[in-house]
Amino acid sequence: MQVTSHTTVAAPIETVWDKLSDHAGMSQWGPGIRIASPGPGPDIVEEVVTFEAPHVLGYKALSGTPFPGYAGEVRLTEAGAGTHINYTISSTASFPLVKAPLAASAACCSTSSHGHPRSKTDVVP
Repeated sequence: MQVTSHTTVAAPIETVWDKLSDHAGMSQWGPGIRIASPGPGPDIVEEVVTFEAPHVLGYKALSGTPFPGYAGEVRLTEAGAGTHINYTISSTASFPLVKAPLAASAACCSTSSHGHPRSKTDVVP
């Protein structure tokens, strides 16, 4: 299963890349993300598998996620003075109960409480 969320932000690609690739700063823009603070569940361990600055960041989960074969990829392209963001997450899970949480995850990560445009999300089984 694969979920893709698209949005365009009014920031240059270098600025978006700097925020995206700053692992320690992810908790500032990623809903529900906490870095290096203990929680009730297992730690999610991810590995960066693609790093092509300033256009592509890909990762896969090694442990801690309830979704088997979980992976994600963010693609940035210039859009005038702004940046188009394409965020795809996928899982090898084939049961329907996984679709809704993955879609919600992709949608929330491309929206902002600071008035930025909402994203468009596509779910592909």
